[in-house]
Amino acid sequence: MRRRPAVYGLDIETDTTENGLDPRVAAVVTVALAGPGFEEVFTGREEALLADLDERIGQLEPGVIATWNGAAFDLPFLADRAALHELPIGLRLRHDRAITMRRAPLPGHRGAYRASWFEHGHLDAYRLYRGDVGPALIEVDRTRIHDLSNEALHAYAASDARLARILTERRWGTASRFIDRVGPDEADVPVAPRRGAHAIPA
Repeated sequence: MRRRPAVYGLDIETDTTENGLDPRVAAVVTVALAGPGFEEVFTGREEALLADLDERIGQLEPGVIATWNGAAFDLPFLADRAALHELPIGLRLRHDRAITMRRAPLPGHRGAYRASWFEHGHLDAYRLYRGDVGPALIEVDRTRIHDLSNEALHAYAASDARLARILTERRWGTASRFIDRVGPDEADVPVAPRRGAHAIPA
């Protein structure tokens, strides 16, 4: 029997003292990564945060990066901020007009994306659940993230990453059929892998 791949939940929080929904002006201030037996929170100077996150993702056993609305927000936001710093990371995005959007796309983008990060596929748990639990979920007001203490911000990001992972695993039978895989030649936003990380073979 084929072994289920590891699922890694990922969530970002952005600087809402600017326009926290616009990657052209707002920095990423926190990223949480939740995997089997671990939860890690990345903070600090944005360029170092992104480099550390990318390096850590490259070290993980190949699996699935699970996000909540990451196809439209988290992943293109991270790609834009890495590009701003001219930082090559292992994230690859391919725009997919077939992904329906209930809100305007991220500034500077046409819509949502399929994604891979090094050897990891991607699954947006929001798209798996939005028909039944999406409208019922209550979240922190993302325009006021800057009002949270560092401890509260870290806990919030970690809980979102954990939730994306748990929800993906809970519906694995369905989720496993909808994992994104974006090859090196398919990416709209190609980014080079960092030294020492797992590269997807061509």
